Amino acid sequence: MSTQRLRDEDYRDYSSTDASPEDSPSEGLNNFSSSGSYMRFGESNSTTWFQTLIHLLKSNIGTGLLGLPLAVKNAGILLGPLSLLVIGLVAVHCMRILVKCSHHFCYRLNKPFVDYGDTVMYGLEASPVSWLRNHAHWGRRIVDFFLIVTQLGFCCIYFVFLADNFKQVVEMANGTTSNCHNNETVILTPTMDSRLYMLTFLPFMVLLVFVRNLRALSIFSLLANITMAVSLVMIYQFTVQNIPDPSHLPLVASWKTYPLFFGTAIFAFEGIGMVLPLENKMKDPKKFSLILYVGMAIVTTLYVSLGILGYLQFGANIQGSITLNLPNCWLYQSVKLLYSIGIFFTYALQFYVPAEIIIPFFVARGPEHCELVIDLSVRTMLVCLTCIAAILIPRLDLVISLVGSVSSSALALIIPPLLEITTFYSEGLSPITIVKDALISILGFVGFVVGTCLTLYELTQPSRAPIFINSTSAFV
Repeated sequence: MSTQRLRDEDYRDYSSTDASPEDSPSEGLNNFSSSGSYMRFGESNSTTWFQTLIHLLKSNIGTGLLGLPLAVKNAGILLGPLSLLVIGLVAVHCMRILVKCSHHFCYRLNKPFVDYGDTVMYGLEASPVSWLRNHAHWGRRIVDFFLIVTQLGFCCIYFVFLADNFKQVVEMANGTTSNCHNNETVILTPTMDSRLYMLTFLPFMVLLVFVRNLRALSIFSLLANITMAVSLVMIYQFTVQNIPDPSHLPLVASWKTYPLFFGTAIFAFEGIGMVLPLENKMKDPKKFSLILYVGMAIVTTLYVSLGILGYLQFGANIQGSITLNLPNCWLYQSVKLLYSIGIFFTYALQFYVPAEIIIPFFVARGPEHCELVIDLSVRTMLVCLTCIAAILIPRLDLVISLVGSVSSSALALIIPPLLEITTFYSEGLSPITIVKDALISILGFVGFVVGTCLTLYELTQPSRAPIFINSTSAFV
């Protein structure tokens, strides 16, 4: 068959560079389930603790990190970092809940591995409520739906990120210098609209996603990791220099902008879909809990530090991505281009997950001799869909907040605590645990509703983009 999909241990493991798909029949969306054929130990592609840690870091560090300085602005210089820390702790706790429930069903059902969707489905089957037991199959479908929305949302964000950064580099090209220290004000040279830049990238994105083998994408993943790592070092190097007086920055921002902070923050921490595949591929899965805590501690430290430093450095003029605030010299313009190159290649990796869920559904309903045509057509359609969505919402900060509020909050905060209740309630779950899980789910649901509504409202308001950009500071 020309259509391929990941085995269960690689399912949703789109950042792993050593994974590869296997040939298998196209089963369709409803039949995309665990085969139970993967053995936890002894596989040649099992990962060491260090490889697992690197994969965990890769799956959590992306465009969300660059939007956190604006998120801190929306919460306040004091409340923002504290909230980031709390959300990080809650997100890690929910990841641990998912792993615990997965282990429970592996032992109970004698399965070597169950993924996120299967874990939720089995959790509903264990529920004391008969209606939930009868509709347990919807658990997998709901998880798949939010995973598709999340991953395609990432792809939309990549279109906006690429358009914004390339547009700024082109507009500032005439005033770009080799001196990153002189305090000069640059007037942007108007070019075409950012949405035209998105259309320019569209054919290249389509060609990129025609690469259907995950192993073939590993070179792109390596290139993306190198360029993004170099860019982050340069961004940190700039933000720690000559920090202005922070006394004028509010400790707590308006409550009206806090939901925007929530959406961006939970978007940044939404790596829960990677947890089970990574744990399953380890040579020694017993060490995974320690690796999870260490890895997420590093991620949280990066998030809080860049959020604080970026807001302190650029103040009220911080933009949707901190790269848009970098000075107008060739060194930092190259940082924008490097990070953009990394994001471009990461698009194919993020796209792989929804493609491998959606494409078999269409291929299974078409003639066998048209499999390749249907496969490529669906890929083209999905890329065009993400481009159209980006064109309709061309504001990076609001796209990030919307994706975080709608889908990331469901996967990272709402579903895992409810899963723990349905899984262990009949086994004597303590009232304190039930209350704790209920509070976390309520928090996620409130963030989902309020964050989505406020983001949609902000999308109806005119954009307030700065016209003048300083070559060594983003202050206007």
